[in-house]
Amino acid sequence: MNRKTFLKTSALASAGILSRPFITYANAAKYRVALIGCGWWGTNILREAVASGVVEVVALCDVHEAQIDSCAKELNTWCKYKPKKFKDFRDCIKNAKPDLVINATPDHWHALIAIHALNNGCHVFLEKPIGHTVKEGTAIQKAARANNRICIVDFHRRYSPHNVSGMEFLKSGKVGRIQEVRAFVNYSGGGGTQKPSEAKPADMDWDMYCGPAKLIDYHSGIHPKAWRRQREFANGTLGDWAPHWFDQILWWTEEKAPKKIFSTSTKKIHDNIQTVPENQLVTYEFEDFICFWEHSINNTRPVQKGENVGAYFHGTEGTFHMGWHGGWTFYPHGKNATTIHEDPQLDSPDGQNIKLVWADFLNSIKTGELPHADIEHGRQATNMSLLGMLSNDLGRSIIWDHEKDMVKGDAEANKLLTRDYRGEWVYPS
Repeated sequence: MNRKTFLKTSALASAGILSRPFITYANAAKYRVALIGCGWWGTNILREAVASGVVEVVALCDVHEAQIDSCAKELNTWCKYKPKKFKDFRDCIKNAKPDLVINATPDHWHALIAIHALNNGCHVFLEKPIGHTVKEGTAIQKAARANNRICIVDFHRRYSPHNVSGMEFLKSGKVGRIQEVRAFVNYSGGGGTQKPSEAKPADMDWDMYCGPAKLIDYHSGIHPKAWRRQREFANGTLGDWAPHWFDQILWWTEEKAPKKIFSTSTKKIHDNIQTVPENQLVTYEFEDFICFWEHSINNTRPVQKGENVGAYFHGTEGTFHMGWHGGWTFYPHGKNATTIHEDPQLDSPDGQNIKLVWADFLNSIKTGELPHADIEHGRQATNMSLLGMLSNDLGRSIIWDHEKDMVKGDAEANKLLTRDYRGEWVYPS
């Protein structure tokens, strides 16, 4: 099946999601949008929102004024909106009264901000992973359904043309029976050299940045990007990269969650501020297949046409690799078999397809239908990462009951599905 034929029959294509042009309109704004978390990635999402031509940017919110100013400066090159500026997301939602909220904050803030926005009538565009702990994700999905609001997760790989056609290929049965899937990322870096705490920027509210997490010392190696490698704020490479590929795997299978999880990792050997595993292996046992996850900050070798990320699906008819910059490739068994390949179609400047996610977000709000990257999909993929970290913390396997949203027969493990919040912040239920 060629790409043109596939797109004609694809549900995504028929909804206009994969063919919508990237055009900026000066007028006809319809939805009031607030960006909470104004760093580089939040700004990327906002760019696509403005380009859709149906939003008015009414607020920018961040605990660091420099990030707001940088985002506002770039916003002024796209449009003439003059959004209000806020440091507290509660003031932002109360006073700016947005219809749509983009939540591009560090992971430990995803749940509280998303739920507050949903409870105040907003539709939410939420970054992955959807939360820092398992029960946060449960609470977000509950709030979305209770308030009848759309909460879409930025799984842009669910929308990229080569991922869509690749998934069709996988589901066609041409790879044969698949009993083993291997997902991986080889990605260097550990968040900067370890050194004493530093004075925070004068225009930054570090206490609010830490929020419900433990108040730790400020370090320029943490903010703005390496918070992903601080356990107080995120879940490391497994929490950052893996949800994209776990979502691809869960999209392929009919199963919603693994039954058994076991993780192991190495002891830290680098002089950096990272507080999450540097190298980690996780095994996920499903009913009909086994999934393996691997990451290492020491292994930066490209595995597939320059790729350092992706997922291998090993089937009885061959091996299928779902990649990013390298598209997808099927290697049939047999010495003289012909390899099948499709190149990617990725948007600038970051090689992502956020505009397709945003188009589906708007379409879901208009029609009332759940999006292709609904919060439920986000919760399931995020849970795989979080349960892997949970097993790693415990140093043993856990048995997961997806329907009951709990670990079977393990009181110690179930306590770790939540965590204590600091100060005024109350864990969502």
